[in-house]
Amino acid sequence: MRETIELTAADGTTARIARDGAEPVSWQIEGRDYLWSGDPAHWNRHAPWLFPVVGASVDGHVRVGARDYPMAQHGFARDLCFAVVSRQTDAVTLRLEDGLETRAHYPFAFQLEVTARVRDRGLDFDVVVRNPGPDVLPYALGFHPAFPWPFAGGERAKGGGYAVVFEHPERPFVPEVGQGGLLLRDERPVPLLGDTLPLEPALFTEALVFRDARSRIMRFKGPGGRAIRMEVEDFPHLAVWTKPTAPFLSLECWTGHADWAGFAGLLSERDSQRSLAAGAEARHGVRLTLEG
Repeated sequence: MRETIELTAADGTTARIARDGAEPVSWQIEGRDYLWSGDPAHWNRHAPWLFPVVGASVDGHVRVGARDYPMAQHGFARDLCFAVVSRQTDAVTLRLEDGLETRAHYPFAFQLEVTARVRDRGLDFDVVVRNPGPDVLPYALGFHPAFPWPFAGGERAKGGGYAVVFEHPERPFVPEVGQGGLLLRDERPVPLLGDTLPLEPALFTEALVFRDARSRIMRFKGPGGRAIRMEVEDFPHLAVWTKPTAPFLSLECWTGHADWAGFAGLLSERDSQRSLAAGAEARHGVRLTLEG
């Protein structure tokens, strides 16, 4: 059984945050849970944090200096236990630091700190990445929450009237995803209608990756107008993902993304990887709100 910390807002909105991965596993409003259940028959996670890489790495390794280090897809933070830094009725701050286990995959000093806070009909996250070491820290960060589909009535088959609505119109093309989850330079069209992506299960043979998106807000909108809004801070890439037969939809935000197929460079040279100077910190944010 995962150890979780329950948070409660003034209006009765609740959330449970697992110490493993600092992962939110429940977000309940008026008795209904708006986070995916983690049913292992479809996908056994709820809303993991991705660090120190996002996506797949060529051959399952990253190179630092002259050495290759094993690196799982989306990194290791989602599988490690975070320490509790502070706790209130409506908020908790959790922290992951480097150690022997992380240095076998990522030879850097780091701190990853996640603060979760519930508010009326909302759940917010403030994330700080710190570099306490003497070397430049290459990192990527992502958030991968999934939500029940349908969450507001209707049927999932043929989309059920659900759509993802972006803050701004986005390019109606996304990279093809190749073997092992690596990105390809070829693109495929997606049926974006300006800022609106009508949802159909058959659309999701792979994740839809909107690199360098214009939008900072996505809404997962139901047929009656109710929507789950996700607003992000300093996450330039957005993604939408599910499995064709799974009753959830994931809205994702990333600072980096999977390797391009054929990439053979250093981790620090990976496309979109951030570089954090010694002693520096970077801040990122996500705001979830139930609208309607």
